[in-house]
Amino acid sequence: MVRVKFERVSKRFGAHEALRSIDLEVADGECLVLLGPSGCGKTTLLRMLAGLESIDSGAIWIGDRQVNDVPPAERDVAMVFQNYALYPHFSAFDNIAFPLRTRGVATGEIDRRVRAAAVRVGLADLLTRRPAELSGGQQQRVALARAIVRQPTVYLMDEPLSNLDAQLRLQTRTELKRLHQELGTTMIYVTHDQGEAMTLGTRIAIMRHGVVVQAGAPMDLYRRPVDTFVATFLGSPPMNLIDQARNGTNVKLGIRPEDIEVATGATAGWDEARTIVVEPMGSETLLTLEHRSQRIVARVAGDRPFEPDQPAWIRLPPDRVLVFDASSGTRIDLSRR
Repeated sequence: MVRVKFERVSKRFGAHEALRSIDLEVADGECLVLLGPSGCGKTTLLRMLAGLESIDSGAIWIGDRQVNDVPPAERDVAMVFQNYALYPHFSAFDNIAFPLRTRGVATGEIDRRVRAAAVRVGLADLLTRRPAELSGGQQQRVALARAIVRQPTVYLMDEPLSNLDAQLRLQTRTELKRLHQELGTTMIYVTHDQGEAMTLGTRIAIMRHGVVVQAGAPMDLYRRPVDTFVATFLGSPPMNLIDQARNGTNVKLGIRPEDIEVATGATAGWDEARTIVVEPMGSETLLTLEHRSQRIVARVAGDRPFEPDQPAWIRLPPDRVLVFDASSGTRIDLSRR
């Protein structure tokens, strides 16, 4: 069993505290996604696991071995970088084969493993080409194959899809999901894209200002965010936050756009609102509504008839509404009251 464990890991760059006492465990075979805005520390954490950054305090474990002082080449991890890091004068075959040659693997075994990895990522017919002769998506596949061919205990991926266009990004995301399911190897994936996180992650760890704010299964974080930061970082459009006074205390009510019920005609017990913007998306439509001087976004079926500057009636189902403290942003657990 190969698990990864961070124990109270901290890192500073001068006066800047990049990571603060990170406690996090990655189970054998799972894909943990580190998600958060730029500068939150997710790439630093990944590089520390790879041995490319030193740690100031704490411990990092791969399996039963503490790797704080283990050289990168001896950690048995493979990393796919954002810029792919290919050798421009090497063919795709030689780029993929490079980590095997540096380890002295026999020529016949190199050929077998490189061609098997190339077939897995759809590069079998492109092995003689150099990076300049490949598209961005094909270069990314070379980088993936180079990681796969090493057969490491842990895959580390640092925003590997960020340089691809939208359509290719979606396609490659699906292929990465398939690859992880087939390989069954532990994977840690860094991204600031919540769509990638929700799709790829067995679990997601959301980071902010060098700490892990919340970690858990994607839908647990989506439905039960620990605070307003997580609530608005996950989801597109994000969760609506509505200011309200409740029992003499200022709170924010949180509700996802798809949970708001909207009608075009007056409905008993529902609140009147006004449609401000209508955004048809094909199978769905996004409505920006003004309700009690606040704007909220609702997601409805694409064939629903709504027009701008017309009245609408809305209902917020009580079982879909979350309550957050207005000052701290922390979710209030009403079941404990």
